[in-house]
Parts: sequence; structure tokens; C-alpha cells
Amino acid sequence: MPPTDKLVELPDDSEALKAVVRSLLQERDQQRRRAEEQARCAEEQQRRADDLHIENLRLRVELDRYKKWYYGPRADRLQSAGDLAQMLLGFAESLDRKPVNPDDIPPHTEPDEELRRVKRRKGRRHLANFENLPVTTHVYELNPEERLCPCCGVERKAIGQEESWQIEHIPGRFERIHHVRKKYACPACETNGENPRIETAAKPETAIDKGLAGPGLLAYIVTSKFAEYVPLYRLEDIFARQGFEIARATQSVWCGDVGDLVEPLYALMGDKVRDSHVVATDDTIMPMLSKNKTANARMWVYVGDDAHPYNVFDFTLNRGRDGPKYFLKDYNQVLLADGYGGYNGVVAGNGIVRAGCWAHLRRKIIDAEKAAPEIADEAIALVSALYVVEKQAKDASVEERLRLRLEQSAPALTTLRERFLAWKEQLLPKHSMAEAVNYALGQWAELNVFSTDGAVPIDNNVSEREMKRVILNRKNSLFVGNARGGRTAAILASLTSTCRRHDIDPQIYLTQLLTNLPRTPDGDLSTWLPDRWKLDQKARLANLQSNAASAS
Repeated sequence: MPPTDKLVELPDDSEALKAVVRSLLQERDQQRRRAEEQARCAEEQQRRADDLHIENLRLRVELDRYKKWYYGPRADRLQSAGDLAQMLLGFAESLDRKPVNPDDIPPHTEPDEELRRVKRRKGRRHLANFENLPVTTHVYELNPEERLCPCCGVERKAIGQEESWQIEHIPGRFERIHHVRKKYACPACETNGENPRIETAAKPETAIDKGLAGPGLLAYIVTSKFAEYVPLYRLEDIFARQGFEIARATQSVWCGDVGDLVEPLYALMGDKVRDSHVVATDDTIMPMLSKNKTANARMWVYVGDDAHPYNVFDFTLNRGRDGPKYFLKDYNQVLLADGYGGYNGVVAGNGIVRAGCWAHLRRKIIDAEKAAPEIADEAIALVSALYVVEKQAKDASVEERLRLRLEQSAPALTTLRERFLAWKEQLLPKHSMAEAVNYALGQWAELNVFSTDGAVPIDNNVSEREMKRVILNRKNSLFVGNARGGRTAAILASLTSTCRRHDIDPQIYLTQLLTNLPRTPDGDLSTWLPDRWKLDQKARLANLQSNAASAS
């Protein structure tokens, strides 16, 4: 029916017309409410879907993080590239297992295995690497009967010799050092009833007064525990197998006595580190025995720059800022650290410039890769461009490195900031990648310090490597017994870590240190800093070689 006919059917009464209008308005309002309710439901469903999606991504990221903690990180790289490499490796392995059709082999072609065997180097390899080892020669002769010729009976003459080499290990051994101090007295005075004037020969001072352990044994225990991470209960078993039974508790007391002896040298190393232009720091948990449980104490490391090449550890009872604030109380230059908020209180109100760690940021991006692989790919590519510049400037001077950073890194940083701001607008607040983006923007001033100072490293990996060694010791030894034990661990770890930094054998260094330190004047203490000691050793060796050459 045409619309005009419907209009004709409308009632003429105004009250009836109002009733129709009210009905239509009511129907419209109901439809509008239904539409709004449907919109609200759709919006709620979308919000729930977004929340579930974010939660799913968060769980995936958390699962990857736990897998990395459990299995160990392969590298700070994106998983997509690693997955591709693993797929190609699996494909290559499956291809190698397939049989080879003889018709597919070109004529006069040997199998790959034969080619590899032909190319393999013959004889003993890298014997020159072992020329520093002492040599014991064993000569094997024929006895007189075997020298006789079986044909004519004449004694055969030597025409040459065959030589071969073998590397042998001679286990260490314990010795008893018998100290005998002669006493002398005046018999004439004693006969006259006077003081016999008894005099006893002097004995060299020892690292532990009236202690059983000599400097070599003490150096071995300290090196084993703090450079090779062998816990004392294992050393107890090792010593017992070699015929020397000494309790781990006694070894622990010895380590504490050594720590007390070398503490002035440890304090001097700390002063040298505080003279650095850049100090890198990090911390980790160091469990300490407490009543009915273990307390989460902390071990900090402070790595000096190349002009002050010392690694100094510090033990505190908690992670509060009082620890680094006390250690760095007179420091006013550049502190390289991660994003821990406690450092804000350390640098507040003084001249310390806080520098950030790009490796820490890159790790956060990689951890969130599963949640946003496209963003992770682009972000890692941009961060990698910064590391390309660092690789170019690795051996450059501070001035040249700063020039390269200003020319190449500064534009890349501008691009990175623009992309981080764009990603922040794009990502939901609870998104896993948003955590990495917010970390970057929140630490942007600290992360840019390296671009304005050529002496500042781009990351804090140097101190994180030292923390990994502390973690190895913690994994094997589990905890420290008390605050004194933590202090001892910090002192002795500082010496062994600095020895490793200068490629020094800590066993040799500590043996000489513990032999000579008790009678070293305070003014000569700096000669026993590991880098100074190494230079003195080289000079002494060169002098001995020169004298030997002159004598010959």
C-alpha cells in the first residue's frame, strides 16, 4: 500500500495521534537502548578479547623467560632468526641421513668423508702452545743382547731415533715445613748468676700468626674458591684424597684471616676505582644464613676504567641505596648502571652523571619478541646499528670514538626515539612490548650519555660479566655464613677478579702477596696492586734474561 494511504488511516483525534507518537517514541527509545546495550556488550567483549590477548602474550613472554632461566640463554638475539637457523640445521641433518644414489655422483669424485680425511692435518697439532711446560726426557735403549745382529752377531750401531710427545699431569702435593729457631745464651753470664742473655733467631712473619697454613696453601684455597668457584666442602674431600684432612670450617677461618690481612690493599683498590672517570656497577643476591632462613643480602661490583683497572666488590645486607651511596660518597663523575631505581638516590644532589645500558634494553626487547615480532625486528635492527658504530670505534681513541658517535649514532638515536614514541601510542599499556618501550623512554637521558662522552661504554656488560662469576660461586657454595663471611668474599673476589682482568695467575700472585705483605710498609702497599705487580714481574724477568745473556 502506498505511504499516502497509511497517512489516511491515521486517526483524526489529537489524543489518539499523541498516543501513536508516544508509542513510536517509546519504541524508538527501546531500540536505542537495545543498540546502546549491544554496543556496550560488543565493547565489553572487545575489551575482554584485548585483555585475553594481552594476557596470552604476557604468558608467552613469561614462559620464554622461564625457559631461558632454566635452559640458559643462547645469546641476546631474536628467536625468529634462531628458529630459522635451527630449521635449516634440522633440514641439513635429515638430508645427510638420506642415501646417496650412485648415479648422482659425478665420475672421479670421492665422497666428502674421504676429502675431509685427506685434508686433515697430520701429526701432533699445536705443540708450540706447550713449550712453556717443563720437559722430562725418557730415553729407551736396547740392551746389549738386543743390539747384536741376528745374522752375523756384530753389535749394531745407532743410526737415529724416533721421538713422540705426551702430556702428563703430576698432582700437587703437601709438604711439612719444619721451622727450627735456634736459641743462644751466654754461659759465662749464666755461670756468674746473671742474665744469660738468651737470643732466638728471627723467623719470617707469616700471613696467619701461629697458623698451620703456609702462603702457598692459603693462596690455593682462595684461588680455588674465588677464582675457580670450588666450594670448601669439595676442597675438604680433595685434600683428604691427598692425605691431608682439614675441615671446611678451618678453611673458612683461614679465608677470613687472609681477608683481614689484605683489607688495606682492598681499600686502596676501592680508592683507585673512585678516581675513575667511568665506574660500571651491578649487583646480585648473595644469600646469607639467618635465623630459620636465609636473608637476601647483596653483592655489588664496581669496575674502574682503563686508567684505574680494578674490580672491587662490596657486600651489603640489603639492596638499599645506602650501599652504593656509601661506596661512592666521594665520587662525582659517570656511573654506568642498569635501570634500578635505587641509583636515582645515589646520584641525587651530587655531580654524578648516570649512564644507561643498551644491552639491558635490548634484552627486554628480545624477551618481549613473541608479543610483537615486527616491533622487535625493527627495534633490534636500529639498536644493532649503534653497536656497528661501537665495533668500528673499538680500538679508536676517546676523541675519535666520540666523533664517530656524533656522526653516526646520534641520528640513529633520533630515529629510535621517534619509533619508541610511535610504538607507545600503538601498544596497550599492559602489553609486554610496552614494558620495554616505557623502559627505553624512561631511561632515555641515561641511554644517551654514551653519545656525548667517548669514554662511556654503550652498555654495562663488563660489570654484568663479573656478576655472573659471583653467581657461579653462589650456585656452588649456596650462601655466606654471616656478614663477616660476605665481607671476606667481597675482598678476596676483588683480588681474584682483578687478577683475571690483567691475565695474572692468582695462585702465583697471592702466594707472593701473602709471603711479603706482612712485612711490607704502608707506603709500599701500592706495589702489590695486581697491575703494578705484573709490571714489576715483567721488568724483573727482562732483567734476569739480560743478565743471563751478558754472562753467556
